[in-house]
Amino acid sequence: MSLQFSKQLVWKRVEETSRSFDQGKRRVLFVAVLVLFLLGCLATFTVISSEERRDGTPKVLNPQEREEDLNLKGSDDELPSETNQTSQEVDHEEGNQETMDINHAKEENPSTPNKEHVYEEDLFPEPNYNIHIFYYAWYGNPEHDGQYVHWNHRFLPHWNPDIARRYKQGSHTPPDDIGSNFYPALGPYSSKDPSVITDHMRQMRTAGVGVVVLSWYPPGKADNEGIPSDSLVPTLLNAADKYKLKVTLHIEPYKDRNDKTLHDDVKYIIDTYGKHKAFYKYTVQDGRDLPMLYVYDSYHTPAESWAQLLTPGGSHSVRNTEYDCTFIALMVEMNHRKYIDTGGFDGFYTYFATDRFTYGSTWRFWPQLRSVAEQTKSLFIPSVGAGYIDTGVRPWNSENTRARNNGNYYRNSWKAALQTKPQIISITSFNEWHEGTQIEEAIPKSQDGLVYKDYKPNSPDFYLKLTKEYVDKFAAMHK
Repeated sequence: MSLQFSKQLVWKRVEETSRSFDQGKRRVLFVAVLVLFLLGCLATFTVISSEERRDGTPKVLNPQEREEDLNLKGSDDELPSETNQTSQEVDHEEGNQETMDINHAKEENPSTPNKEHVYEEDLFPEPNYNIHIFYYAWYGNPEHDGQYVHWNHRFLPHWNPDIARRYKQGSHTPPDDIGSNFYPALGPYSSKDPSVITDHMRQMRTAGVGVVVLSWYPPGKADNEGIPSDSLVPTLLNAADKYKLKVTLHIEPYKDRNDKTLHDDVKYIIDTYGKHKAFYKYTVQDGRDLPMLYVYDSYHTPAESWAQLLTPGGSHSVRNTEYDCTFIALMVEMNHRKYIDTGGFDGFYTYFATDRFTYGSTWRFWPQLRSVAEQTKSLFIPSVGAGYIDTGVRPWNSENTRARNNGNYYRNSWKAALQTKPQIISITSFNEWHEGTQIEEAIPKSQDGLVYKDYKPNSPDFYLKLTKEYVDKFAAMHK
């Protein structure tokens, strides 16, 4: 065999080997690409199966899987952190549908323990802790309290006996005749009823509010129509915490209340409730997180007496102690500014839902009150309201009725408040049914010629939704 032939044979074999090697590489690459493609499909399928879709629709689980998922999120667990929750907002009806679906899952698998279902409150709008709402837990009924409380409110007489004689006297007789011009969707409920408390928390979350300002009397005390209710505070704090709401107290003017008795009240409140994570704290200018307490009818005590409690040099001052708080006074008249200047209060609110009833509740004066707050470096908290009517308990007081006008009164109240650019807005009220200021769900009702007002042509939750609309406007203003 010649050398030339040998070279040709070698090159031929090299060439054949090279072609065979190239074909092998292509096969390997093809197999590698195919494997990667299949792995990618598998990973995508796994992600879609284990997480909610981007449109917010929950994954579909069989009954056993759904029940296991609910048990993992039972009531004994901590609430998920903000970063692990979706920001999608859904309304009250959608929240109810989710609850119905969850209950249906439990029915399909009755052998699973009946634990609390998934936290439906995570489906509601995020609470805004700069929106406060006045709340009353003074209602009772025979099922939970052995008697009706507050729903059987007396007809309050006019102070002039001649006028008083012209109007009905006595008390209301629930359940069909109650001390209100409206009728609650929940009927004449008990504030102790766990289902009522849950429903109220859900309604307030639907409205987007963040802080429940609870009407409060010290242990053993109550208003003339009520019974002591301080023992209910822990239950309300726990319920609020589940729904990511905060609670603070609206200290009522019990008999002989003054700066000294309030000192004892504040000590009791902080010692008893101050460490609960649902107890509201407000960050003051020096960076401390202090409880905020509203003091109703604060003007009943002289400003000079309040100074003993609320200024650093006072004889029983709480300033710079473990009992220091942000104290909010009621502004009724312009001269009540002295409770800021002299008395040591940290801010003021207007409470009354009746435009032009007092100086403080008159919307056109709110810019002036905002200026007072700026001058005194204090908080101005305007109180908005959906309307006012108390002729169910004060039949002689129709002069102060403020018709709701299909929500327009409430809209105008919010607009007046927003124009002052306040840090906090309060709402009067969630459920002060006697004065017709409630935004709680109400229904049409008539009985034996007694016809209650309602929210028609709108739905029972109309004012919750309208509240949410303006809470969003407030939030946008502060971005």
